[in-house]
Amino acid sequence: MANTLTKAEDRVSVGHAARLAHVSKSFAGPAGTQLVLDDISLDVAPGEFVTLLGASGCGKSTLLNLVAGLDRPTGGTIETPGGRPALMFQEHALFPWLTAGKNIELALRLRGVAKSQRRPEAERLLELVRLGGAYGKRVHELSGGMRQRVAMARALAQDSRLLLMDEPFAALDAITRDVLHDELTRIWRETNVSVLFVTHNVREAVRLAERVVLLSSRPGRIAREWTVDIEQPRRIEDTSVAELSVEITEQLRGEIRRHGQH
Repeated sequence: MANTLTKAEDRVSVGHAARLAHVSKSFAGPAGTQLVLDDISLDVAPGEFVTLLGASGCGKSTLLNLVAGLDRPTGGTIETPGGRPALMFQEHALFPWLTAGKNIELALRLRGVAKSQRRPEAERLLELVRLGGAYGKRVHELSGGMRQRVAMARALAQDSRLLLMDEPFAALDAITRDVLHDELTRIWRETNVSVLFVTHNVREAVRLAERVVLLSSRPGRIAREWTVDIEQPRRIEDTSVAELSVEITEQLRGEIRRHGQH
């Protein structure tokens, strides 16, 4: 999965990891058709880390599902030139009857990796997420943070150039979440994978991303974007992270107030 190009070279040579052009999504319901996403246009560059931020119900997860190919947009187009993206959910979604290593091997088998190569690759990925030696552990033997590490390794096993993450750390305690922020930042920088990360936590968005995209309340539209020009590694309590988080929070509150008036 390693890429020998620098991030700047990779972005110039490939162009984009994902491109959304005028994407909309509607659902039919008892009260009629409901517009959930409206005219979303967004590019994610190769090797870029983008967070999608917005109030609950604004369509963040719906947008991620569209990019993942789990649903189809009502209008507009979505391109992922590097192939099908890998998707990591809020819940680890590991198979409890399989070991940590076998959960990863399943993704490798579905990818067409030869049987003789699966265990060495699964062990390599466990080392990458700092779970070396956990190959034979069952899911019930792992802590919440360890389960999410295995889920991350399984997502990376798909060898996609685009990793979609739907609030993967929301259910974890603050200390474990902070540790996994560090781990995700390290893995992103080592692999040069592109990341589209959904969250409703403003500080998490600023802590992780190169770019923060704020969605308005339903229907979800891109309300504003911020380039996060803060050197990595960052801490969630850093002054610069806190200052930008305050600015973004004010914008988010404004979107929520506007939604409440309708």
